[in-house]
Amino acid sequence: MPENPNETKLVNFAMANGTRRKIINFLADSHKSTREIGEIIGEATLDFHLRILQQAGLIELDKEVVKLSEYGKNFLKSKTEKIEEKIVDFSQAKPIEIASIRQVLPCIADSSRLRVSANMTPPLGGVLKLLEPLFPRSNYSDRKDSLIIQKGEIITTIYGSGKVSIRMVKNEAEAKEELERLKNIINEAIAKGEAPALREKVKVDLMEIYKHLPQTNCGKCGEQGCYSFAIKLMARQTALEMCTPLKEPEYASNQENLQVLVDYI
Repeated sequence: MPENPNETKLVNFAMANGTRRKIINFLADSHKSTREIGEIIGEATLDFHLRILQQAGLIELDKEVVKLSEYGKNFLKSKTEKIEEKIVDFSQAKPIEIASIRQVLPCIADSSRLRVSANMTPPLGGVLKLLEPLFPRSNYSDRKDSLIIQKGEIITTIYGSGKVSIRMVKNEAEAKEELERLKNIINEAIAKGEAPALREKVKVDLMEIYKHLPQTNCGKCGEQGCYSFAIKLMARQTALEMCTPLKEPEYASNQENLQVLVDYI
């Protein structure tokens, strides 16, 4: 079991990725073959993800058989206990209200659309993560303590602090309508006093990332090409900002889409 800071950082890095969390959860019941895992997450980056989990001491590899290490089992158990503890606390959540909209600005990707800021009271804090299953396309980020929700082109981010940000809305009226919809969905769940059933996280495919990159293979990001950059992006070993061509006006829409996809990883 990792005890020094460097080992802990390695485990945190390993578990910060949605694909690797999926592998760990898949191994919870029993060992699996690399083929079985490849069918779940895809073959393209399988070896890469397994290597990182092995280096973190979370799994053991025996030829083509993958199983949780003792540390991996204890790690998964501790995470499950924390989730169950939070589910009990869900009944203590209070109904929310959306304060008046406080900022309206043009979207960076599309100046004909707006990005709007508002506040939610009281802040949802730790309950926010448990609301993820309420929305078909959503993802909670532990790093940012935020829940990202996508409905068509509209992208909403709710923060544990109470801040709410909506992008790609046509006008302020549409923003208010979306905020009201979210409020009603959340308050209905709170009224029931129990967290919705957990669901499988949205899977971001490597090729989905790649197709939104400029595909110029310019090398300005420091990688050999856009495909290599996409792999590093999936592994959280680089940042979207490193792709400087995305800052050009012709790729504004690509950048908007990639920002959402990266938040889902």
